[in-house]
Amino acid sequence: MITYLEAIREAQAKALADDPRVYIYGQDVGQFGGAFKATKGLAKEYPGRVLDAPISEDAIIGSAIGAAIEGMRPIIEMQFADFSTVGFNQIVNQAATLHWRTQIPCPITIRLPSGGTAGAGPFHSQSMEALYAHYPGLVVMTPATVEDAYSMLLEAVAIDDPVIFCEHKYLYYHLKAEKLPTEAVPTGKARIARQGRDATIVTYSAMLHESLACAEELASEGWEIEVIDLRTIKPLDTDTVLASVARTGRLLAVGEAWPWGGVTAEVIARVATEGFALLDAPPMRLNAKDTPVPFHPNLWGTHRPTAKTIAVALRRLLSA
Repeated sequence: MITYLEAIREAQAKALADDPRVYIYGQDVGQFGGAFKATKGLAKEYPGRVLDAPISEDAIIGSAIGAAIEGMRPIIEMQFADFSTVGFNQIVNQAATLHWRTQIPCPITIRLPSGGTAGAGPFHSQSMEALYAHYPGLVVMTPATVEDAYSMLLEAVAIDDPVIFCEHKYLYYHLKAEKLPTEAVPTGKARIARQGRDATIVTYSAMLHESLACAEELASEGWEIEVIDLRTIKPLDTDTVLASVARTGRLLAVGEAWPWGGVTAEVIARVATEGFALLDAPPMRLNAKDTPVPFHPNLWGTHRPTAKTIAVALRRLLSA
């Protein structure tokens, strides 16, 4: 069995082996192997290509952009997604706009350990995907499976655009698969994780598994819930979402991030704009509470959506 975290490590190892332009840069990624050990052993295997960075996310991203301009393909590790805001200017004003301004590609991959874990609190638990998806020029990936963590990271490195790779910390050890994939669904294409006819859940990242657990619970009550895993939120596969809503007539968008201006809001806006006639009931969304992420594990457990709270929302939607 291979874990979600091991898949990310294996993808980086393959990228280093296959392309001499690839290197890894981040705080403690070398001999220490990274904060979560996602680069464990790679510095020894690829000397001079897994490099420790100073504690300056602004400098880390800036140097990666410069290296990309000169033909390299950097993989940047942020210790936590939250800290990427220190390099926000470099990401959205430099990397995202570079090709539009100069016709020079900016093939950098920025790995963001995202989302909450029990006890991590407000500075180490944020979901930043909607923030970066707001900006043209960035690809934002949110892999929810071991297979996608591997294949999408390899695709991120190959893409000529800057990629924000939101890997969920809670999935690092909680998620396992028997083997790594040899084929992959293309970037920008959503996946039907479970087929159904009564309602559609559109979700991504760790909330996929809460949504699937909810769908399994409601199946015992006779409901068939379709679950869509977006996989990437920029670009967002509106066609797959609309096709699902056309089958079910009901939509619940679920995300771990805060509700205001988030991915779930964008999903509902697109369905309401492009598929209003497909709906048999008003669309709903479920997000984390609109507060900073709490430290206490019990509070954290009620702050984010869970299979139980998703089921409550779905029952309300199904009765509408």
